[in-house]
Amino acid sequence: MDIPISSRDFRCLQLACVALGLVAGSIIIGVSVSKAAAALGGIFIGAAGLGLLMLAYPFLKARFNLDHILPNIGVRSSLATVSRTLEKLKPGARGTGEG
Repeated sequence: MDIPISSRDFRCLQLACVALGLVAGSIIIGVSVSKAAAALGGIFIGAAGLGLLMLAYPFLKARFNLDHILPNIGVRSSLATVSRTLEKLKPGARGTGEG
């Protein structure tokens, strides 16, 4: 069952998850006695930081024109390079050096 959700509500939910991760990680680190518990708190904070980056990425991309600054980094460009290479390696393809 699909529940319709607006873009604004989705962004608010993402932001709430990030805030919850930061608070939980801070509390875990604050009350931890062992290093393992502190590491777990660090994982929570790291996950919240990643969530914040995912939340801010569309705005950063639009503001700083990341496609212009970093044109060769990304999944699409890597997949295009792999696809071109595979096309060249196919039997009977142009540019294989066979005469």
